Amino acid sequence: MIEIKGLNQFYGGGHTLWDIDLTVATGARLCLMGRNGMGKTTLLKCIMGLLPAASGEIRYGADGKDLRKYSADARAGLGIGYVPQGREIFSQLTVEENLRVGLQARPLSAAKRRELMDYIHSLFPVLAKMAKRRGGDLSGGQQQQLAIGRALTLEPKLLILDEPCEGIQPNIVHDIGDLILKLNKDLGLTVLLVEQKLPFARRVASDFIILDKGRPVARGGIAELTDDLVTRHLTV
Repeated sequence: MIEIKGLNQFYGGGHTLWDIDLTVATGARLCLMGRNGMGKTTLLKCIMGLLPAASGEIRYGADGKDLRKYSADARAGLGIGYVPQGREIFSQLTVEENLRVGLQARPLSAAKRRELMDYIHSLFPVLAKMAKRRGGDLSGGQQQQLAIGRALTLEPKLLILDEPCEGIQPNIVHDIGDLILKLNKDLGLTVLLVEQKLPFARRVASDFIILDKGRPVARGGIAELTDDLVTRHLTV
């Protein structure tokens, strides 16, 4: 699904990502882990084209498209949904308008737009109930549901989520975990997420990679995320 080789990135005078090699297999649920400031969000932004990579390859899809040749908008059009840290919904637009922004990213018939809107509402009934409410008036958990719903309007093959549980009440955290597992099982959706909540990561992810100072230091199936690795690389 996505393969990264020798990726380097600099921010200011600092070297933030060092020769990153990473593969997200089709159908995987890969969790990118690490303490704060280790390069996790930077890596996601490089994948999405929101930050430039200094060197290396980012290949996507069965035909190995070189993502570095595509703008951020074009990458979304290739079937990559992105839910950034902090959600970044349009706070002054209504819930319905936020979703329609996603629907307008591609040329779709009116019937297809209605079908997708109905599908998002089936996944998140609260968004249908609050369709006319401004995004900024929703709770943190509802805003996260809206951000995920907006990403799903693209009908992505790869869904990238940055800290989806941050600042969210426990019942919605559980619901988001259920949704990720459902989409992965029912649609074969590939998932790449950054998450620091260990119980959520262990429940939702199939695989993990730990970054330390911009370098991968451990990886494997989620069952291989031992207490020793947690203590050495994740405990603050």
